Amino acid sequence: MRVLIMGLPGAGKTTLAKAIKVALEARDCTVTWVNADALRTQYNDWDFSESGRVRQAQRMREAADSAVCDFAICDFVCPLQAMRYIFDAHFTIWVDTIQEGRFANTNQMFNPPTSWDVRVISQDTMRWLPIILDRLMNSSYKHQIVQELVRPSNDL
Repeated sequence: MRVLIMGLPGAGKTTLAKAIKVALEARDCTVTWVNADALRTQYNDWDFSESGRVRQAQRMREAADSAVCDFAICDFVCPLQAMRYIFDAHFTIWVDTIQEGRFANTNQMFNPPTSWDVRVISQDTMRWLPIILDRLMNSSYKHQIVQELVRPSNDL
């Protein structure tokens, strides 16, 4: 299940991603965490133009899809609707805790999402973690049922 944790730089995405990873692993879930800065470092790609950001969304999607796990948690700014479409999250957490990030060009291009599963509005991880886990686990169960319904059957 692809989990997108998005929001402006400095909003608390990485802190939240770490906490969610630990909490899911404590529930015996397998988790991969993909951090945008770590992925950019791996590819030595610090292009923050629109095309560079779209390329990053594609890489984040590929990294999530290649992970063999219950949850692939990906934290990145994801400022454009086109990036969100490419990533195609099964579950979205919008970390909406600051009005402006530390980069003016990112602030200018950031389009707030029109839909999300959880909107975090304060930098209080321990307050939001139980809410996120409850919704995520319920969403995961529904996602699993849908996957089983659309999976081709070998019993024909």
